[in-house]
Amino acid sequence: MHPFMDTDRFLSQRLICVAVIDRADDAVPLAEALLAGGLNAIEVTFRTAGAADAIARIRRALPDAVVGAGTLLTADQVKQAVAAGAQFGVSPGLSEAVSRAAHDHRLPLFPGVVTPTEVMRALDLGWKHLKFFPAETFGGVNALKALAGPFGHTGVKFIPTGGISAANLPAYLALPQVAAVGGSWMAERKLVAEKSWGKITALTAEAMKVISLAKV
Repeated sequence: MHPFMDTDRFLSQRLICVAVIDRADDAVPLAEALLAGGLNAIEVTFRTAGAADAIARIRRALPDAVVGAGTLLTADQVKQAVAAGAQFGVSPGLSEAVSRAAHDHRLPLFPGVVTPTEVMRALDLGWKHLKFFPAETFGGVNALKALAGPFGHTGVKFIPTGGISAANLPAYLALPQVAAVGGSWMAERKLVAEKSWGKITALTAEAMKVISLAKV
C-alpha cells in the first residue's frame, strides 16, 4: 500500500483548486491569491506546456502551498510532475501505467473513477483517495451516496471534481465519504489570464467559509 504521508495536511481543508495556468509567470501570484483566501492546495493541470514550470515556481516561492499535478495521462507526465516538485498527482481516469509510475516515485495519486468496477481496480492498485470525475455528469451526490454502500468499509474516500460550484459545494461536503472537493470556479482560466487576483481571493474566502460551516 502506498503511504499517504502528506495528504492529510491539505485534504483537511476539504478543497483543492484545480487550475489551468497558461503562463508560468501567473503561477505564484495565483497561489498567493489562494493562500490569501485561506486555501493552501492547488492542482496545476498538465493541459498547458508550462505546467511543470508553474509547479516548480510555486514550490520554490511558497513553502506553505501544497502543489499537485493534474490531468496526468502518462507515466512520463508523472515523472515530469515529480521532477517539478509536485506533492500529489491527479488523473482523470484509472491507468495502470500512471499508477505504477506514481508508486515508483512515491507520489500520492488520486486516480479518476466513476463505476464500482473502477473503484475496485483502484483499490487493487493501492489507492484509497479517488477522484470522482466528472462528478455532476455521472450522478453527483446521489452516485457517491450509492457507492458508499459497498465501499464504505474499505476506507475509500472520494474527491469529486467536475461541475462543482459554490452553489452545490455544501451538498458534497455533507457526505462523509468525500475527503475533499476539486473545483475551478474560484480560479477559472479567464480570471487567471486577467490576473484578477483580488477576485480569486474573494471567491476562495467564500468557499472556505462554506467549508467551515459544513457539517459531516
